[in-house]
Amino acid sequence: MTQVSDVMTRGVRSLSPKDTVVMAAQAMQELDVGALPVCNEDRLVGIVTDRDLVLRGLAQARLDPNTPVDDVMSRQPLWCFENQPIEDVMAYMEKSQVRRVPVIDQNNHLVGMVSLGDLAVKGDQQQAARALRSISEPAQPDRSHQSQASGAAGGGASEP
Repeated sequence: MTQVSDVMTRGVRSLSPKDTVVMAAQAMQELDVGALPVCNEDRLVGIVTDRDLVLRGLAQARLDPNTPVDDVMSRQPLWCFENQPIEDVMAYMEKSQVRRVPVIDQNNHLVGMVSLGDLAVKGDQQQAARALRSISEPAQPDRSHQSQASGAAGGGASEP
């Protein structure tokens, strides 16, 4: 049985809760990733995603270059152990509707990240495809809470 340690990405970059949102965005850009674990020392305390930066920062008009990651990160992130079977982790990802999960060892230290991409490339492609299909539902955006930014399809307000 394939374990998470067989497919995960090791040596991942992490941030401190005191690092700024600009540092987070720059690290995501440099690494071409959409999420970074947030740690105190090597203990996982959260995860910050590109979505967190936009929805908890920019959309709430709370961002300035010195805003700490702690203000926008997701706390109590989903995680898995490095010795878990990948089938269990994929089921966990499907149920929780997430595409990437920090990986910790038995001492609760961050040792890597596992993503659907890792599972598709290094694991069972059919199983990863099923997980992606489930995670991606609903495929339609939730338009029940539209803001003043909502305009005509394609963006922007229509002309008078």
